[in-house]
Amino acid sequence: MDLRKIVTTVVLVTMVVFAWSVVMTAMGHVSVVAWLAPALALTVQQIVRATRSRTAPTSGQDTVGVSDEEDTAP
Repeated sequence: MDLRKIVTTVVLVTMVVFAWSVVMTAMGHVSVVAWLAPALALTVQQIVRATRSRTAPTSGQDTVGVSDEEDTAP
């Protein structure tokens, strides 16, 4: 799946969830929206992490060069 399709899917799902939240709030079910908000936030976070490039180094990753040669004792 290419990046454009992924982004489109994420945007559509986010819009549907937002619309659902607005409808539930308008119907007086604020407690349901508040109860599901952490789960929705976690879902969005996981989608963002899954769509990030795996090859790009992040700020927490340091690369260390390792030599192919073994140390030899004299």
